[in-house]
Amino acid sequence: MSQFTKFSPRASLIALGNYLENTVIWQMIEQEVEIKQKVLKHTPTDKLKDAWMSMLAGAQSLVELNTLVRPDKALQQAFGREACADQSTVSETLNSCDELNVKQMRTATKHIYQRCGKGYQHHYGKQMQILDVDMSGLVCGEQSEGAQKGYFPNQKGKRGRQLGRVVASRYDEVVVDRLYAGKRQLSTSLTELVLAAEDVLELDDTRRSQTLVRVDSGGGKADHINWVLDRGYAMLIKSVNWRYARQQADQVEQWVRDPRRPDRDLAWCPDPLAFEQDTQQFLIRKHTSDGKTKISLVIVKLPDDLLAEQTDLPVNNAQERLVALAYLYDQRGGGVETQFKNGKQGLGLHRRNKKSFTAQEMLVLLAQLAHNLMIWMRNALAVAAHPRFRKYGVLRLVRDVCQIAGHIVFDEHGNICEIRLNRRHPLARYLVRLRRTLQRQSDSTLNLGEI
Repeated sequence: MSQFTKFSPRASLIALGNYLENTVIWQMIEQEVEIKQKVLKHTPTDKLKDAWMSMLAGAQSLVELNTLVRPDKALQQAFGREACADQSTVSETLNSCDELNVKQMRTATKHIYQRCGKGYQHHYGKQMQILDVDMSGLVCGEQSEGAQKGYFPNQKGKRGRQLGRVVASRYDEVVVDRLYAGKRQLSTSLTELVLAAEDVLELDDTRRSQTLVRVDSGGGKADHINWVLDRGYAMLIKSVNWRYARQQADQVEQWVRDPRRPDRDLAWCPDPLAFEQDTQQFLIRKHTSDGKTKISLVIVKLPDDLLAEQTDLPVNNAQERLVALAYLYDQRGGGVETQFKNGKQGLGLHRRNKKSFTAQEMLVLLAQLAHNLMIWMRNALAVAAHPRFRKYGVLRLVRDVCQIAGHIVFDEHGNICEIRLNRRHPLARYLVRLRRTLQRQSDSTLNLGEI
């Protein structure tokens, strides 16, 4: 039998999967996760892999598994699958998952992150680790477990669940994802999320002192702030006490105009709140487009030398420090909030709704793995191919980088021996450049060709 060729609309994703099959990423899941379900043709972990592949292939819901993955035999083979299960059987497997399986999956994702994550490999002696903590609503059907009326922006009266997340913002990696009922907010989840991140990152006393925790006002109660201080973290936390912030704003004699944002003024808090440890506190006064004024109070524990490392701004006096702290807190919007958006738009996280709470948790953990994998691929592309990829989010990676069409060449034994990407695609040459740096770890070659 001679070589034969097949077309695939996701040849670039096949190249990624072909490389991943020579790693231990999915092996860790197979070793940890044991779902009690009768095996007829596909094992439960195989069906989890099928769901994971569909996320990487750009599916926005589980039903698209049948149209994006099942028809593409080369894609299945690249990820170590001889065939793809029907979406209905994959759904049944997810519904069969229990709390033990969720714990097993958390352990597997933890081990994968510790092996591959840049956040875990962070050099604490050189610069601070930055952890952003937040929650985001996931609207779902009223009959779903954990579906409750809660805070869902621009979706008043809806029911859903809440996703708690910790992001290593220097690296855009998701360290922890936790699913909660719809009424759960950061005010009751902050300590659990931070402790989970401590476990994944193995943060001891020394590492915690070199870690900055940034939190919005949802986690800005006094007892939370004292808890973070007691754990030894550096911190930037917006206080939930907006009434006190307004009272303090009335006492400010001189505001500092933000040099980059003319709609915003800054000032040190005249009468700071008392906590168990010394902190610094500053006020942000923002003028909205409708003529209103919004006042926020931010609690800070961050030495000058560590602040200077985080920004490109001077911190030689109180005013300069004030501006630098405000910008450092602003970067939170480019951390956890951006990664929530990436997960929803790029991986369809807000559309993948399961009635079973544990089934939804498994989907969240699969999405966490898919998110981090895309980030690791982006970083590798930025180093080996072109710096432009550093600006790519998960949506662009899934939509543009993983959707390059091409021809897949099989040898006489039916194994992939060559992948030819469409040379007319503007990103194809960068993937070839990256693959050449990884050539020793793959059994196939990656080239450009006419489609």
